[in-house]
Amino acid sequence: MKSAYEIAMERLEREHGPGKVLTEAQKTRIAELDKRYEAKAAELRLAFADRMNAAATPAEYEQINAELAGELCRVEEQREKEKESVRNAE
Repeated sequence: MKSAYEIAMERLEREHGPGKVLTEAQKTRIAELDKRYEAKAAELRLAFADRMNAAATPAEYEQINAELAGELCRVEEQREKEKESVRNAE
């Protein structure tokens, strides 16, 4: 009898083809990218924290919070783009 995990993995392989095995160098590079982009996100949070604390009105706070969310989204998109290029590198 198969576990739910095994069934899900078989279904995933049928739908998307066999998974690609990453080399140790690719795994290392992806880990480095994760660390770098986590640091960028932390820097953004710190930079925006001062502005959010200084916000005079709830509307201003929400605007700053929305800007932060947009910047974090941009950083995450960059990270995923770079990780995908590492995964696709031969």
